[in-house]
Amino acid sequence: MMAELEHINVTVADPTKMAGVLNTLFGWEIRWEGEAMAGEGYTVHVGTERTYLALYTGSTNSPTPLEGRSYNRLSGLNHIGVVVDDLDAVETRVKDLGYTPTSHADYEPGRRFYFTDENKIEIEVICYA
Repeated sequence: MMAELEHINVTVADPTKMAGVLNTLFGWEIRWEGEAMAGEGYTVHVGTERTYLALYTGSTNSPTPLEGRSYNRLSGLNHIGVVVDDLDAVETRVKDLGYTPTSHADYEPGRRFYFTDENKIEIEVICYA
């Protein structure tokens, strides 16, 4: 049996803004966006043809708040890892957008760095070339 990760759903303050950042950094595209969770939020799907991040924000006017569920919390994960072909070019774009790259490491089999966005989501950028 083959299985592959299709998407991750994460709560962010502004899905449209975050999608723009990811598009700029990684060349991704918006696959879909619109009302989510039976009218209780808004989601932007950003990524590639095969995989994506679902960037979600809840509605402040929701008739049934999602209290106690992860959809109400920012950054309910450790980090998101993205593989790129040119680590140095992506690091330049990260800096151009005002983020600070940290934790650089050369390791077998590749190189990496991390940065944290305004939603307190840590993103690891990895290159195996």
